[in-house]
Amino acid sequence: MAQVLKNQDKELPADDAAQLREIGFRSLDFSELALRVEDETGEELNFDAPGLRRIATVGDVLDFLVELQHQ
Repeated sequence: MAQVLKNQDKELPADDAAQLREIGFRSLDFSELALRVEDETGEELNFDAPGLRRIATVGDVLDFLVELQHQ
C-alpha cells in the first residue's frame, strides 16, 4: 500500500485508522494494490463490490486483503 501511494507522491500514514478519502486513496489505487498482492502471492484475489463498500480506513484495506488471502 505504501508503494502505491508513493507512486502518487503520497505517504502511507502511520495510523491504520486514517480515512482513505483523506489520504487520496481511490478505488483505482485499491485495484493496483490488489494486482500487486496477486503478483506477490501468485494467487488470484476474488472480491466483490459489497465487500469493498465497507472499506473506509487504511486498516480496513489491510484487513480485507488478509481475509481474501485466507479464502
